[in-house]
Amino acid sequence: MTRSLVATMILASLAIPAVAPHASAAGQCASRVDLIKALGEKFHEVEAGRGLINPSVVLEIFVSEQGSWTVLASDTKGQSCILSIGEGWDSPTITANLPGT
Repeated sequence: MTRSLVATMILASLAIPAVAPHASAAGQCASRVDLIKALGEKFHEVEAGRGLINPSVVLEIFVSEQGSWTVLASDTKGQSCILSIGEGWDSPTITANLPGT
């Protein structure tokens, strides 16, 4: 099962209507708390970094030791949208705060 299909299934299990009909999870939104919980449980991803898009929206990057990654845009109302997902994360400057690292 591909990661994008699993991500789509996570959002579907949160009763989130799909924004895009294809298997990509990009553009789908849910409660930030629920998305972060799902990213941790299903992909072992933790927050690696964040930055302001504007005063109301934060860009967040979640990564796992296995190299999967997810980029979220989270607003001040507690809603997050998946902007992008992928595999093969490798960065000398951005690493996850994983246990033992």
